[in-house]
Amino acid sequence: MEQIPEPVTSGNVLNARTRARLGTRAAEMARRLTGQGIVAVALTWVDISGITRTKTVPVERLEHAAAWGVGMSPVFDVFLLDDSIVSGRHIGGPVGDLRLHPDLDRLVPMAALPGWAHAPAHRYAQDGTVHPLDTRALLRRETDRLAGNGWSVKAAFEIEWAVSKAKNDGGKNDGANGDEEGFSPACRGPAYGMTRVTELAGYLRDVLTALKETGVTVVQLHPEYAAGQYEVSVEAEDPVGAADTAVLVRETIRAVSMAHGLAASFSPKVEADSVGNGFHVHLSLWRAKADGPVNAMAGGDGPCGMTAAGEAFTAGILHRLPALLAVGAPTVASYLRLIPSHWAGAFACWGLENREAALRFVAGADGERAAAANLEVKCVDAAANPYLLLAALLAAGRDGLGADRRLPEPVGVDPAGLAADERAARGIVALPASLAESVAAFEDDTVLRDALGEAVTDTVSTVRRGEIALLDGATPQQVAAVTRWRH
Repeated sequence: MEQIPEPVTSGNVLNARTRARLGTRAAEMARRLTGQGIVAVALTWVDISGITRTKTVPVERLEHAAAWGVGMSPVFDVFLLDDSIVSGRHIGGPVGDLRLHPDLDRLVPMAALPGWAHAPAHRYAQDGTVHPLDTRALLRRETDRLAGNGWSVKAAFEIEWAVSKAKNDGGKNDGANGDEEGFSPACRGPAYGMTRVTELAGYLRDVLTALKETGVTVVQLHPEYAAGQYEVSVEAEDPVGAADTAVLVRETIRAVSMAHGLAASFSPKVEADSVGNGFHVHLSLWRAKADGPVNAMAGGDGPCGMTAAGEAFTAGILHRLPALLAVGAPTVASYLRLIPSHWAGAFACWGLENREAALRFVAGADGERAAAANLEVKCVDAAANPYLLLAALLAAGRDGLGADRRLPEPVGVDPAGLAADERAARGIVALPASLAESVAAFEDDTVLRDALGEAVTDTVSTVRRGEIALLDGATPQQVAAVTRWRH
């Protein structure tokens, strides 16, 4: 789905010429979409809580939406996961408006929702300036900063989800904290077993078909560890495109699940006593060369074949992991998942193909490493806003490049199996064990604050502290129940 983005602003402000051009293009697209049976376009953005929100327009209104936007209250950025509202220094209350403009380069019909198309939204203030809480624009800014120094990044998300029987098809109602329906695995086969594919073969076929018809390139799909859990991996692309695709994949899976009488949960902890859903990020750093881009994660003299730049980029992310968790593991439920010896990456360390390290270096097969070598960030989950998460990761990596950071020795074992004094000697520390700890680290991190901006930083902290207060005193079972169906 990778496309060359079309600039929509002049000097970061929508002007009359740009609005007219966008409207003309949207009118042409609307005629083509109507011929394909599309009746509505969902304009989506992801809020600070990681929930995909939307305004939709009939296809006949696409021209006006592209040129002038669709009104929306800024207050959605301070919604908590239960739709209650908090207020920060920059956002909060009933007053104000911004405009959603569909990104026409990323508008696609949704095969899983016949008659519907999807377009991620640009968010602008009424005067045509970029809204400060537009995390998609924030990610674009971070990619531009890297590009200014001759670097680009390829990114992709692994998306895990758990499939439950619907409420009227055997699902139990545990009633915890208003949970409308509990979780009843839709398949019972062993972890990673072919039995799970056989049990839901028609469903998985339809997931793959819908993704293909929507333009998503799937690399692989397989059963995962927890009951009813699956994972799909997609092709790497530019960071903004990768985040757009992550949203599209989740909504496609959700729609296909409902069509099959099933329910999909992307929660970091579907059940308190089970393995959670990850949202692993794969990143590779590329340098533009006359004969084509070169992967900085391979072909060098550094650790595991990294170049000095690839090592510095990786070390920058490793150094800021505690603070990064405030955007990558952003819910109270995230810390029920982020525990040792569960392949969640609970320790701030890196290792070659080490699935217990927070950062797993993937070298790739011999003969393919120049293209395939990449970094996998394992300690993050699908409650994260993918745009905000990638923006923060790129900012950390960019700082690592600027500081020429070096990596410690790789860890080749499960860090939990090392004695505490050995971990201390090797500089291996446990990642934050609670959302409060990660928020404190985030608030102290001047690099992320500078990269994300004061409005985003304050809003992230406000929303996170709101969720901490919301779930104060809740049991793990209640936390899992409240979070289960929200993302």
